[in-house]
Amino acid sequence: MANLTIHFDGGSRGNPGPASAGVVIVDSDSGKPVHEAGYFLGKCTNNVAEYQGLLHSLDQAKKLGGATLNIHSDSELLVRQITGRYRVKSPD
Repeated sequence: MANLTIHFDGGSRGNPGPASAGVVIVDSDSGKPVHEAGYFLGKCTNNVAEYQGLLHSLDQAKKLGGATLNIHSDSELLVRQITGRYRVKSPD
């Protein structure tokens, strides 16, 4: 599968608090899901949970052989940090 579309999200109840992330990866050519998963992350912040969602999705996309990735996130902070518009201040 060369072309994949990734949707992910992460969140915590409290900040920090119990957190999880969810990932859906779709074959962009057929539109069919090729991976769906949820991950319990333990206690962390909402931002860390968002990043863990991204990392889990990229790891799975690599295993699926994704060459072209379209990545979707609802986290303005994460998107602006990844694109270089905002600095990442925390090592977490």
